[in-house]
Amino acid sequence: MKFILDNWMLMGVALASAGLLFWPVLKGATGGSLTAEGAVQLINREKAVVIDVCETNEFAAGHVGGAKNIPLNQLEEKLPNAVKNKALPVILVCQTGARSGRAVAIAKKLGYEQAQSLGGGLGAWKTANLPVEKA
Repeated sequence: MKFILDNWMLMGVALASAGLLFWPVLKGATGGSLTAEGAVQLINREKAVVIDVCETNEFAAGHVGGAKNIPLNQLEEKLPNAVKNKALPVILVCQTGARSGRAVAIAKKLGYEQAQSLGGGLGAWKTANLPVEKA
């Protein structure tokens, strides 16, 4: 106990480090991201809508087949027009999965409770040897 009291800063850093190490595990447990195979199943079985949140030039270079392009900075204003049925699953995609993670928060705020991010983004889609379209 004396060690903990004498080294309270060290213990704080250790606890913060442990929390940061477990954050991805906890986030994954809540369904924060979707695998490429899971995305294909949602598209085929539940008619999920794929929204690519990349910029227009990135979208033109390659995107998931059938995806609609709405850049992240325009998502809040354009998503309700692109996906009118909020009960449908929405799969948000970007190049790496970072922007689509932020897009999920925006979509859920707009009422799309089944919004999910494609974990690993377009890179994971390509790694799974799934088709990519170019515009």
